[in-house]
Formats: sequence, structure tokens, C-alpha cells
Amino acid sequence: MLAEKQKGIKTVSIIFKALVAIFILLLCYFAIPASIHTKQAIFPFVAALAIAFFLLGAVLIILTIKQKIAGKLKKYLILTGASSIGFLVSVLLHNFFYGLGIIAANITVLKYLMEGLHVAFFLIGIFACPIGFVVGAVGSIMMFKSKK
Repeated sequence: MLAEKQKGIKTVSIIFKALVAIFILLLCYFAIPASIHTKQAIFPFVAALAIAFFLLGAVLIILTIKQKIAGKLKKYLILTGASSIGFLVSVLLHNFFYGLGIIAANITVLKYLMEGLHVAFFLIGIFACPIGFVVGAVGSIMMFKSKK
């Protein structure tokens, strides 16, 4: 039983490390200045990384709950996974509400509602999710180190 638990925690640790590595690669894409042609050339790779980031976040949450990881480590791992899921969801909702705002440009109330929603999801995707990911990742690393 103990060996199964250790194997489960090792799997969670591998998923977590992959998430952190993908986060660093995505951060480099957005933070390092490059020509528009270079950014466009590697965008399909970045899109694949974003999808992998989303899926690994979902897997991290599922495994964290399935393995019955408890305490602060569980909270930090779920925060890490939720933040990685939230990033892609926020980007998609931002674009969706932006598009609806364009369509509803003639209806004043809807136009401003859609504008407010697309700005809110933009801010969540750009600020809240990365900050949540960093907090969850640092907390998880500290908990993993204290367990050893």
C-alpha cells in the first residue's frame, strides 16, 4: 500500500515538473523580444504547449485527488493545476467575449457588457493565473522538499 502511494506521488511529481517546464517555455515566448516573423514561425509549437499545459493541469488535479494527497501539498497542487487550466480557459473566453462585443456593437448595453467581460478574462489570464501558478508551484516545491 505504501509503495502504491509513493508511486502515485512520484507520478504527480513528474506531471508537476512537466507543468513547470512548460510554464517556463511559455513565459520565455511571451517575455523574450523577437521579431514578429520568429514569433509567428514558432506559434504552432506554442499553441501545442498551451494545450499540453491545460491537459497536464487537469491531470494534476485528478491525480492529486485520486492519490488522496492531503494537507498543504494538496492545496498547492490544486492551485497549480487550476491556474494552468484557467489560463487557456481565460484566453478562450477573452476572445469569445471580444468577438461577441464586435457582433453586438450596435446594442450599447451588450457592447459594454461584452467589453467588460473580455477585459476581465484578459486580466485573469494575464495576471491572476500566472501568479496563482507561481504561488502553487513554489508552495508545492517547498512541500515536496519538506516531505523528503
